[in-house]
Amino acid sequence: MATDTLTELFEEHRPMLLGVAYRMLGRAADAEDVVQEAWLRWTAEDRAAVREPRAFLVRITTRLAIDRLRQAQSRRESYVGPWLPEPVVTDFGPAAPDTAERALLADSVSLAVLVVLESLSPLERAVFVLREAFGFPYGEIATALDRSEAAVRQLAGRARRHVDEGKPRYDVDPVERRDLTERFLAAAAGGDLGGLLALLAPDARLVGDSGGKAKTPRRILESADKVGRFLAAVARDAETLYEIRFVEINGAPAVLTLADGRPDTLTQIEVRDGRVQCVYVIRNPDKLKGLADAGER
Repeated sequence: MATDTLTELFEEHRPMLLGVAYRMLGRAADAEDVVQEAWLRWTAEDRAAVREPRAFLVRITTRLAIDRLRQAQSRRESYVGPWLPEPVVTDFGPAAPDTAERALLADSVSLAVLVVLESLSPLERAVFVLREAFGFPYGEIATALDRSEAAVRQLAGRARRHVDEGKPRYDVDPVERRDLTERFLAAAAGGDLGGLLALLAPDARLVGDSGGKAKTPRRILESADKVGRFLAAVARDAETLYEIRFVEINGAPAVLTLADGRPDTLTQIEVRDGRVQCVYVIRNPDKLKGLADAGER
């Protein structure tokens, strides 16, 4: 097969492969590395042995992602403070032509769901991603993972139960979420404790991820009072002039704060019944460097 044809076939499937790898690993750089390794194996493979390029590429990418995920899980045991996925700008493009499919893809890549996926085994996570996010038949997943279809169905059932137990059980209108994000940002930036408490659910949580490289709580804050007081204190202590951008991150609106032109903080909220249920704050510079151009007008 000609090199041009090999490249065209791979590029046709690259967005899907990146989507699988990112949902498996929660880190864009790792996903890129996995897809690059899949490309090398694709070019080295005996063409006569590859009957279905899509199935072959998904199988290689998934197995590479499982191997890397097992290595990453051992490293995360020494991570300083809570761990959150690396945020990515959402751009599904032509891969999701209708509203229903876009909603499914956005849900599968949301920070809340990716956090829950961390509790799954690598095999459970692979089955969940391939089945729930991309709709692969059980038979194809079984082939990709070298497991029986019955075993894959069992893995899928366990994964689905874990995710259902851990993910938020509410739908929020995007316009409502954007409006609440703007009001929450205004209250937080102004150090308005009363305004924050009015927006926060009583059992609100704040999860901060800095990897020990910036200031965030080393533990998850729980209760509206603790979350509100922390955010108000941050505003009072701020000495730097920040640029604020609204961006779509992992399928939902978020606020990107830049200091001296560099991404400093990414904030996103979960909403339930018109109140802020959870606040995600990412300040690890390694996870934010890919957002430098996000939201530019």
